[in-house]
Amino acid sequence: MALPPQLKSLQHHLRTAQEHEKRDPVVAYYCRLYAMQTGMKLDSKTPECRKFLIKLMDQLETMKKELSDNDSISQEVVGNAHIENYALKMFLYADNEDRSGRFHKNMIKSFYSASLLLDVLSVFGELSEENIQHRKYARWKATYIHNCLKNGETPQAGPMGMDEDGEADEYGAEGFSAQGFSHGGSVRGGPPSDTYEDQDQDQGLGPGPAPGIGFSPGPGPGASGPPNTNTNYNNIHIPPGAHAPANTPAELPPPSGGVHLSPEDFTKAQKYCKYAGSALQYEDVGTAIQNLQNALKLLTTGKE
Repeated sequence: MALPPQLKSLQHHLRTAQEHEKRDPVVAYYCRLYAMQTGMKLDSKTPECRKFLIKLMDQLETMKKELSDNDSISQEVVGNAHIENYALKMFLYADNEDRSGRFHKNMIKSFYSASLLLDVLSVFGELSEENIQHRKYARWKATYIHNCLKNGETPQAGPMGMDEDGEADEYGAEGFSAQGFSHGGSVRGGPPSDTYEDQDQDQGLGPGPAPGIGFSPGPGPGASGPPNTNTNYNNIHIPPGAHAPANTPAELPPPSGGVHLSPEDFTKAQKYCKYAGSALQYEDVGTAIQNLQNALKLLTTGKE
């Protein structure tokens, strides 16, 4: 079914869902849930949008029944950890390639897809400041590297400053395919279709250069060159794992009877432990250690 123009901003998230239909149904489910919730806010009254959203709701209900024995669907905290770890794993892959000076379309897609999955985390509640920064940085990096390669320029590797206004729009813009990895690691060359259901995900590059993502230019230099350094992202927190060894375990004080833990503290500690378990499913030892350290610190000091 064609995506109504009023809901066109959801096309990238729906394509990501389609791409992960078999690879990771949990990711597909939550991408569609995000699209449905966002679509209801955008336009749930016009007949075409209402029809589309009802069909999407039916699809979600079917998926929920099929995945009813999956903890990532039945337990929100596990689902949150699953999507967050998946997004950060994709982010870390792209960040590692960027820091190593290996610029290619698969890396650009990884940055952009990570930003879409960080959007999806909003179905579980308000995004953390850290994830907001990761999302902004990933979108900006995808745009900057894409435009550099398109213009035959060499991007600057690794973390760098960026304009406060130099960010891709909220959903990414037309012309950039936000599908996950195709077998060739390619980005489609032609503008994306509004129809997302029966697309062949194994297609390679279409004819001609890939269009831009829709970078909103700021007052500094163009998107193809390094932006001004009004906001510094050199110190952005990247969870350990992909390009850096895990941190040495922190020295923590022994538990004392004076530490008072609230119910919220216990809930947070449980979340950290579940995040660690989810990370181990992906053999991401660094992220697992970091989350276990966070839980241990909270339980022994009462502070995060």
